[in-house]
Amino acid sequence: MGCKQVVLLGKGDLAIKVGEWFVASEDYNLVAVVPTIPEPSWTASLQTWARSRQIQTVGSGDYRYLPMLRDDPNWRPNLAFSVFYDRIIRRDFIQRCHRILNLHLAPLPRYRGVSPINWALKQREQLHGVTIHEIVERIDAGPIVSQVMFSIYPDVDEVVDVYRRCLSFGWNLFAETMPMLDRITPRAQDEGRALYYSRTQDPELGERRFFTRSEYALR
Repeated sequence: MGCKQVVLLGKGDLAIKVGEWFVASEDYNLVAVVPTIPEPSWTASLQTWARSRQIQTVGSGDYRYLPMLRDDPNWRPNLAFSVFYDRIIRRDFIQRCHRILNLHLAPLPRYRGVSPINWALKQREQLHGVTIHEIVERIDAGPIVSQVMFSIYPDVDEVVDVYRRCLSFGWNLFAETMPMLDRITPRAQDEGRALYYSRTQDPELGERRFFTRSEYALR
């Protein structure tokens, strides 16, 4: 068992790969998983994976129901790591964690919020990215730990194409970042370059609202 207690929050294939990394690590002990509920049907179930590994799981998907929070008022995880977790995490839990990080499928500070890939293609960006950053009370606004950029092609790429590319680059970024996490000094985001989109703006995406443009046309 590793000495650093970790809580994993999120959903899907990349969250499972991150979970497997923590399980295999000699430095970390994955003590609980908080899945996004309901889980999407188009990706693997983090909840099913965690239960198959006999890792404590919060079936409601609400991090506030972690048993450790109820049983030990002094409990503080060394790390909480979010991979596409969809609930806003409040100050009390942020402050309880020694570190709390999020993997976001965008080149922060651009494309904070929801549907970052969709908006990048809508805006005909030529570059996109994945960022690991500290979680603060403002959405996707915390200091950047690590980041990778790569080409995208709005003329030919569908959202699903860039999403898959993000998963690949995101996994590599995670695997390269974690062994040196304690030696990285996070850097503040440039607020002058910040760009944020909320769920209420999704209708403005038009043909970029779904995984493919053909899916939009059928609706």
